[in-house]
Amino acid sequence: MVQGPHPAPPRTPASPATVGAARPAPAPVASGATPGGTSSGLSAATTVERVTGAQSIVRSLEEAGAKVVFGIPGGAILPTYDPLMDSTRLRHILVRHEQGGGHAATGYAAATGRVGVCMATSGPGATNLVTPIADANMDSVPLVAITGQVGAAMIGTDAFQEADIVGITLPVTKHNYLVTDPDDIPRVIAEAFHIAATGRPGPVLVDIAKSAMQSPTTFSWPQDVALPGYHPVTKPHAKQIREAARLLATARRPVLYVGGGVIRARAARQLRALVDASGAPAVTTLMARGALPDTHPQHLGMPGMHGTVAAVAALQKADLIVALGARFDDRVTGRLASFAPHATIVHADIDPAEIGKNRAVDVPIVGDLREVLGDLLPELEREHGQHGKPDLEAWWRQLDAWRETFPLGYDEPTDGHLAPQHVIQRIGEITGPDATYVAGVGQHQMWAAQFIRYERPNSWLNSGGLGTMGYAVPAAMGAKVGEPDRTVWAIDGDGCFQMTNQELATCAINEIPIKVAVVNNSSLGMVRQWQTLFYESRYSNTDLHTGHGTARIPDFVKLADAYGCVGLRCETKADVDATIKRALEIDDQPVVVDFTVSRDAMVWPMVAAGVSNDDIQYARGISPAWDRED
Repeated sequence: MVQGPHPAPPRTPASPATVGAARPAPAPVASGATPGGTSSGLSAATTVERVTGAQSIVRSLEEAGAKVVFGIPGGAILPTYDPLMDSTRLRHILVRHEQGGGHAATGYAAATGRVGVCMATSGPGATNLVTPIADANMDSVPLVAITGQVGAAMIGTDAFQEADIVGITLPVTKHNYLVTDPDDIPRVIAEAFHIAATGRPGPVLVDIAKSAMQSPTTFSWPQDVALPGYHPVTKPHAKQIREAARLLATARRPVLYVGGGVIRARAARQLRALVDASGAPAVTTLMARGALPDTHPQHLGMPGMHGTVAAVAALQKADLIVALGARFDDRVTGRLASFAPHATIVHADIDPAEIGKNRAVDVPIVGDLREVLGDLLPELEREHGQHGKPDLEAWWRQLDAWRETFPLGYDEPTDGHLAPQHVIQRIGEITGPDATYVAGVGQHQMWAAQFIRYERPNSWLNSGGLGTMGYAVPAAMGAKVGEPDRTVWAIDGDGCFQMTNQELATCAINEIPIKVAVVNNSSLGMVRQWQTLFYESRYSNTDLHTGHGTARIPDFVKLADAYGCVGLRCETKADVDATIKRALEIDDQPVVVDFTVSRDAMVWPMVAAGVSNDDIQYARGISPAWDRED
């Protein structure tokens, strides 16, 4: 049987139920029928054949279109690893930690747009996947996690390495399954890929009992996927589109607030057309960097806690905000009650649960953003033809004044160490926009979002919603596997790097030549910044002792060498460019570069947590002079 909640609209939990009781083997079906017709990669149906449940898992992954599985074996999943060895269509990459496998699968998915796949055993193997699953859930990444479970007869007995991973992950998955009947395996895996890839993308967990893997069954790939109750709305309502077009055509201070949903919907081309036609300024959130080229003249940059002054101010002073695949999360809105007080809100999203969740909405639009933008553009042009284009000259004068007065910048350190902003900016300038940049979480993440120019979607990967330290190295590994011809940089901090750097061994052995820039300030940098600003410089437990005149524990260059990688170190500004170029010249091994940067460097601008965006600081103690809202 399969136990778990029936599929429901995205992010809407349903009650557990039992479906799929044991049934006779299905009759043969003709090959060539295409199941589902979805973007999940489901392939043509195959004829019925006798297999074990474990063989059925491998065949199902092949038919679902999976190419790569990141995983690590253990007792409960071991039956599946035996036929996996015989597959000529699946590449399995043995990771060093299940968390690394999960983040690698999400990096693969975020870079390519395809469903990522990871695999782990029961108990601690499965629970080690909880963080990457939660990460994928927050950032809407299509992921299928396959976990082994103890035999069906032992479930609920506290057997060795038993954990209720279905119950544990229920709040952080789009859907999950417990499979105890081997006959259900093809259908469940087909459904899992369909659910992960359609509507609002997200993670699906498939927990399979070891007894189901070992039992004989028949394999027949389903011709279609039928999920009562799961029907994501993709076509927007025409009336709402017309009203949004009217508002955008008549607003005097409009802003397009672009979220990561634009990238997940692969709607960058449609976004560019709307930006050009509307003449309105656009801001791209942390998850949407690259959705609109940074060089576009109407792009104001990133909004939010560490966004540009122009982007933050534009949202605050707007009379119309058109939110596209964005969540109105606290890091963008600041104190919600004071966010954009005079703006009419148009909110378009594939997930109806997001609309009105944080901010009241005047025009809700539920639909796939490619279709929303595709329908909105001709309606906007019709409005322009009937009423003419709005006069945005005064608005742009104000926006350009903010951009000119408060550009992104930084001060050179006075302690003799490198400016981290300079290091990251030069990595982006020397490597170029065709590369993929993957960040950990903290100061280096914000600087990478600020100082690298992103010109294409999927060129910037990070853990935005969950803020997972340790994301960068395994996610970069997954991105490089998915797009081996691209240069992939992991921009990591010395704290984040120490959480998952064991995946360098995976990269070295599997010839995955990522490049890692360790922005080494010998501290938990963002925590230290908050301690400086809000805790009277009381640096409680933030010194990592990775440099700055102390013993290098660890020495990242020696660590890289121990893992079969090339280790480099850069400590002076004069050597930055040459070191980056040397790293780019090495294409047959992973490279780790230890950049020794100032621990006193801070991320600016900044809106402190819980404070109004009106109180943004351009630098410490320096705030723009404008009329504050009550």
